[in-house]
Amino acid sequence: MSDGLEERVAALESRVAALESGSGGADAGPAGGSGSGPAGDFWALEGLRARLPGDGTGGVLFTGSARLPTEEFAEWQFGLATDTVLAADWEQAAESFAALGHPVRMRLLREIVHGRRTVAELAALEDLGTTGQIYHHLRQLTTAGWLHTPQRGRHEIPVTRVIPLLTALAITQSPG
Repeated sequence: MSDGLEERVAALESRVAALESGSGGADAGPAGGSGSGPAGDFWALEGLRARLPGDGTGGVLFTGSARLPTEEFAEWQFGLATDTVLAADWEQAAESFAALGHPVRMRLLREIVHGRRTVAELAALEDLGTTGQIYHHLRQLTTAGWLHTPQRGRHEIPVTRVIPLLTALAITQSPG
């Protein structure tokens, strides 16, 4: 066989093996593709499966890499076995979700991502309320872990929360 034909046959054999094992390929199911490759290209999912116990319970993963408008860079990934997520006390997540559930708090997070880090900078913007209201919202976000204050009066999103925040925002934009 020619070199090109051997490579094509090897690629086809690999793809058939993946399809037969149920681990991806063109018939990967209703979830669709990865968004960055051809339909059925589940490279992140394959990595998660390789790290999970072989009991078939599955897992969840979110990962990302982002250069922010401030030129800061965040890379992060997190995965859990499905059993761990299902067994958790879901009510404890309410505070974190509630902190994100207010339009002013979401605007504050957006402004902080874009580099406005002090209350004075935030209070100069329209439609955010009084300084006292801004402090109240910042306190809610800090208590829920979406913000921290590395220096007095300066608010930042912890690097471990940047990708989760962007993931939460992306979820609201994903198709059905």
